[in-house]
Amino acid sequence: MEFKQLQSFVAVIRCGSFTEAAEELFLSQPTISIHIRQLEEELHTQLLIRTTKRVKPTPKGEQLYEYAQSILELRDRIVQACSETGERIIHLGASTIPSAYILPEILPKYGAIAPNTYFVIHQGDSQDVAKGLLEGLYDLGLTGMRTEEERLDYSPFCQDRMVLITPVNPHFLALKARKDVPIAELLQGPVILREKGSGSRKSADRFLEQAGIAEENLQVIARVNDQEAVKNLVAGGLGVSILSQRAARNFQEERRVLAFELPELTASRNLYLVSRRGVPLPEHVRHFAEFVRRESL
Repeated sequence: MEFKQLQSFVAVIRCGSFTEAAEELFLSQPTISIHIRQLEEELHTQLLIRTTKRVKPTPKGEQLYEYAQSILELRDRIVQACSETGERIIHLGASTIPSAYILPEILPKYGAIAPNTYFVIHQGDSQDVAKGLLEGLYDLGLTGMRTEEERLDYSPFCQDRMVLITPVNPHFLALKARKDVPIAELLQGPVILREKGSGSRKSADRFLEQAGIAEENLQVIARVNDQEAVKNLVAGGLGVSILSQRAARNFQEERRVLAFELPELTASRNLYLVSRRGVPLPEHVRHFAEFVRRESL
């Protein structure tokens, strides 16, 4: 008894016709007939009653039909189980803040509940992540800004704040001791900016615009594409910068930089989970995305 014989038999019962069963299985009608005859010969019993209109099972045929359905279903489960490695890989595209300060907190927690899920993380700015998603390189993106790309869905998963960081020196320590220091006064000296395309840069630009400070009026001394480099340059006394509070936290706690709060309305920004619009996420990717939202909000 072979699976192909049982498959033909089940199809004939379900369709009520040798012709329709052959069409469903993409086999010839004589092949279906041979499979049924082989079953009847092996089991030494008639399985089907052939009439001019339809084909019906005999009592023994009805019994075999139930068994055959279970056997074929079990076969499908075995094939599926054996074809899966049990390990799932998620390719993440992440901009600087999510990759450096969000994922290191979230991934160990997720690993505790999903030990067979592994991650390949590709870091770039928010524009790079959007491009990689559209090219199918990533399953999911985490960014600090939205793009205008209509083929992507952006879903906020947590908030971040921007702060202005300065070197630790007598001048800025004196300003820190004052209340309500005008931001324009803090920006009178050299300024270090992030590169275009990053969420941090876009947030800094939005703050400057709302504060009525034109970039051309700033003394921009460097444009840097690495957040850690920005912090080291500020700590070294090169200038001041506007960047994520999450990124500045360790240097601030180590007293290597001073951090000045920015106005609430201009300082807050969303971080986003990004996916391709209209493309359903695989179950394990969707499960991870839901976990990120629960842990971060």
